[in-house]
Amino acid sequence: MIERAAALLLLLLAAASAPAEPVDDRKHMGVASCATGVCHGKLEEQADSNVWLNEYRIWSSEDQHAGAYQTLLTPESKAIARKLGLPSAHTAKICLDCHADNVPAAQRGPKFQLSDGVGCEACHGGAELWLETHTEPGTRHADNLAKGMLATEDINVRAEVCLSCHLGTGNQFATHQIMGAGHPRLSFELEAYTVNQPAHYGVDDDYVERKGQPSGFDVWRAGQLQSARRHLELLNTPLLREGVPDFAFFDCHSCHHPMDDLRWAEERRQQGLEPGGLRLQDQHFYMLRAVATVLAPGELDNLRRLQVAYLKAGQKSVPATRAAAAELARWIDSQPWTTGKASAAQAVAVRKAIGQMGANGTLTDFAAAEQAFLGIESLSYHIGDHDRLQGALDAVFATVETDRSYDPAKFRAAMTRLAGSL
Repeated sequence: MIERAAALLLLLLAAASAPAEPVDDRKHMGVASCATGVCHGKLEEQADSNVWLNEYRIWSSEDQHAGAYQTLLTPESKAIARKLGLPSAHTAKICLDCHADNVPAAQRGPKFQLSDGVGCEACHGGAELWLETHTEPGTRHADNLAKGMLATEDINVRAEVCLSCHLGTGNQFATHQIMGAGHPRLSFELEAYTVNQPAHYGVDDDYVERKGQPSGFDVWRAGQLQSARRHLELLNTPLLREGVPDFAFFDCHSCHHPMDDLRWAEERRQQGLEPGGLRLQDQHFYMLRAVATVLAPGELDNLRRLQVAYLKAGQKSVPATRAAAAELARWIDSQPWTTGKASAAQAVAVRKAIGQMGANGTLTDFAAAEQAFLGIESLSYHIGDHDRLQGALDAVFATVETDRSYDPAKFRAAMTRLAGSL
């Protein structure tokens, strides 16, 4: 147990802390400001432009973000609102914060509409200062960034923007109460989400010159790092409190599976965790262990030790949890391998390390198994041998397609077969 003074300091820090995310304090002018035929509303991609100019059509017809607000009008959303005691889902801040571009009223321009859902400026930042100038001859990307455009080509910024909803912040978070009312469990992997997002830009020589081009491995690694950091930061908010902490921080399936489906694993026994105790989510730390195995093998034992300390602290107290989370976050921030380019050989080796963890029984929880599959599939696309592995990947996917039918033994068997091909 930490000293009383240290505990009080941690609680004071928790009250003042919130996950860092890109600052967006400009006025949001509304999707309609971008959707005209002379801007981004053309029907077809324009070959004579360094941007396609049909981005609005792609977003409105193919991107699920465009329908995020409409989701709040469905019977399922109405039922969730009713269970939470809300008048309606489509007027409640806790719903609108992620199902719309819910900026304060003072930041809403004349064409802004909440019903547009998660539109252009929800990701690219308020266009108040750059809307009129970003198409002028001589305007550089750096000029737009200086006026409030968010640098989503920067994989760390992109991850922070996505995680603000796909994991949460201290002010907007899918709590255990919301999920108990019927909201789906959240899961996020940056590279898979980036690839599956309907593309509204092309990466050509001009794009690379202006914005660069991270590799698929670098995007995946950044997503794991930022997800881990965001989770640790959220533990320093009032969402984690003594008495009844928000159970969304813990592994859902440490409780939510049939009583006769015994899942206590040797990995957890070796970590010194108590049977029946809540376990903090740690799926992203397993993926970082795979990266460290290749890029920083000398630090692997430290990461493993810090992960175990974090899990044990989660079964003790809020101050202990925050202290362990802070130590883990400091370790992550001190590692030089978390940035920079990785080689093709290193990407192959990291993928193999994930496969080995799945095959040897290290990854037993559904969330860790899910991240392992997403990671191996994303890295296989990057490496270029996805087609060769298609059958084995499909077999692993079948074991994690739904948590309702997840069986750790079947996952391990499928991963063993896949690992033999990596």
